Amino acid sequence: MTKAALIEEIVKMEWSMFSTVHNEGGKAACQMDRPTFTIMRTSQHQTWNEALLASYLDDLARAQEAGRNLMTEKYGRMMKSTFPEEYERIAAFFPPVSPETGRQIEEIVAAHVAWKEALNGKYPHLADRSRPTRTKDDQRGLASLETYTRAELETYSPKTIALYHAAIQKRLAEKTSEAEENLLNQVRQYGFNSLEAAERHFTTHEE
Repeated sequence: MTKAALIEEIVKMEWSMFSTVHNEGGKAACQMDRPTFTIMRTSQHQTWNEALLASYLDDLARAQEAGRNLMTEKYGRMMKSTFPEEYERIAAFFPPVSPETGRQIEEIVAAHVAWKEALNGKYPHLADRSRPTRTKDDQRGLASLETYTRAELETYSPKTIALYHAAIQKRLAEKTSEAEENLLNQVRQYGFNSLEAAERHFTTHEE
């Protein structure tokens, strides 16, 4: 499969899981907004290499075959910080994470936190500020970027995490930011040709 085909299949499977996550009180508005979901997830996956994409697609397919919803598991894992009492009742249902995979996850998370903080300083009007950046700033029902990223990574297989970790280490060595590339992919889908152009637009509209 081409990279574009891998991404298309991944996002289709992710949407199938995301749109069926059970929420108390019914579906959230974001679960009925497929265009925005597609932009956000496509932008992220465009930053990955083909081997990583293929491994993650395999994770999704295996989960689907086993009747698991990885999006439900992700939001459930986030509750460890945002709803700790409720999390204790469901924690046993999640597959355990090995110490080595856990170490790799924390290094990936640390890179994403650093990239996000850099983006917040560089493009303050553009960077998504709806979530706090660090877990220490989690609020009940509102997870930080750090908590959200960790929870998602904990749904990936050890193989996918190892591939992602290697990709992150390569980026760190090359001093490139996956988060900035992801954000650029997003603004291009909204019609901007650069992050600077999008920042100027949002600066003007917030004044």
